[in-house]
Amino acid sequence: MRYRKPNIFCYRLTQVVAWIAAALVFRRKIIRNEIKGKKGPFVVIANHQTALDFVNLIGATARPMTFVISKSIFSTLPIKGFIEKLGMIPKQQFQTAVRDMKQIKSVIDNGQGLVIYPAGLMCEDGLSTPIPAATYRFLQWLGADVYVARCSGTYFVMPKWSAAIRPGRTYMDIYKLFSKEELAAMDLENLRKKTDEALLFDAYREQEKNMVKYIGNRNIEGLENVLYMCPHCMSEFSVEVKNGVGLRCSHCGYEVVGDEYAFLHRRSEHGPEMKYVSDWSRFIYDKLKNRVQLGSESSISSRVEIHMINPGRKKFSPVGQGVVSLSRDGFVIDGVMHGERTELNVSIVNVPTLPFGPGRYFEIQDGEKIYRCYPEDGRKVMKFINMLKIFYELSAEKAAAKNA
Repeated sequence: MRYRKPNIFCYRLTQVVAWIAAALVFRRKIIRNEIKGKKGPFVVIANHQTALDFVNLIGATARPMTFVISKSIFSTLPIKGFIEKLGMIPKQQFQTAVRDMKQIKSVIDNGQGLVIYPAGLMCEDGLSTPIPAATYRFLQWLGADVYVARCSGTYFVMPKWSAAIRPGRTYMDIYKLFSKEELAAMDLENLRKKTDEALLFDAYREQEKNMVKYIGNRNIEGLENVLYMCPHCMSEFSVEVKNGVGLRCSHCGYEVVGDEYAFLHRRSEHGPEMKYVSDWSRFIYDKLKNRVQLGSESSISSRVEIHMINPGRKKFSPVGQGVVSLSRDGFVIDGVMHGERTELNVSIVNVPTLPFGPGRYFEIQDGEKIYRCYPEDGRKVMKFINMLKIFYELSAEKAAAKNA
C-alpha cells in the first residue's frame, strides 16, 4: 500500500487554525512534548475525551503526522477533499480490514509519524472507553517507538452529551512510553497493563486535582441521556433536567444540581451523594450488568428510523424504519429499507462498543455498511450501548476463565 503524503500547505493551514482553537477554546498548556523535533518513524497513542482532541495535537511537532480517523465521520464531512489532502486514514471503528492495516503500516514504513486513538470513541461520562484487545498486538506489529499524548480537561470543554462549548484550561502531556526494542521484547499482558495505565482516565477525579472552572459548566442539559437511571429508586428514563442546571427523578423526587466545576450536589433529602458523573454512570452500568448476569434482562429493542451514508450528499440520509433488537446473539434489524422488506443479523463478536450520540442515535456497523439508528425514545441509546459493552465484557471474562 502506497503512503499518502500530506499536502504541506493544507497541513500548515490546519496547524494554524488548530493552534487558535487550542489557545482560545481549550486554553491548552503543554506539560511535556517529547515528539517535538523527533526524527524517524513513531506512533502517538492518545486518550480520547472530545471530538476535537486532534486540534491539541496536530501542532505538537512541525513534521506532518498521519491521523487515523473514523470512516463514519470522514464520509460525512463537507470538507472531505481537504481532509484527504491532510493524509488522514479513514478506518471503520472496531473492525480490522487488511487494506486499512496496510495503509496504516505504510506510514511507519516510510519513516513518518502516526497518530491513533486506541479507544476509538470519545467518552460520554468522563470515563475512558475500554481499549480493544487487538490494539496491543497491533502496536507491536507496527514496530516503532510509541509515545503517549495524554489530554486532561478536554472532556469538560466539549462533553459528548452537550451541544455547548465550554472554554477552560486543559493540559497535554506527550512522552515516550516504549522504544521500538522494548515493545518487541514485551509480553502482551505487560504491554496491555502499561498502555492502559497511560491512557485510561476518570475526568472527574482528574478535575478534583485541577479544579478548573469551565464557562457554562453549570448547564447540564443533555446529561439526562447518559444518567438515565435514578440511583435512589432505580427507575429508568425518569431522570429529567430541571432549570438547565439540575437533574430530578420524576418518579421519586431524587434531585442533584451541578456547579461550575462540573460536580453534582444532592438537593433532595433522600438518595445517595453522586458527586461525579462517572460514578453515577458506573453505578448504572453495574446495576444493568448484574441484571444481565441474573437473567432478569437479556435483550433490548426499539422502533427506529434508519439512516445510511449518502455519498453524493456527504451525510446520513433516511433509508427506512423498523425494529432493532440486541441480545447476546447480536443485532437484528427488522424493517423496511430502500422500499424493501429487510431482516439483517449483525454479529457483535469482538465488538466492545459502537459510535453513538447520547439521546439521539447509535450506529450498527456491518462490514463497510453503517446503519445509523434513531430510536423513538432517544433515552434508550445509552442503554443499548451499555448492554453491548456488558455482552462484550462478559464474553471476555468467560474466555479468560476458560484459558486460566
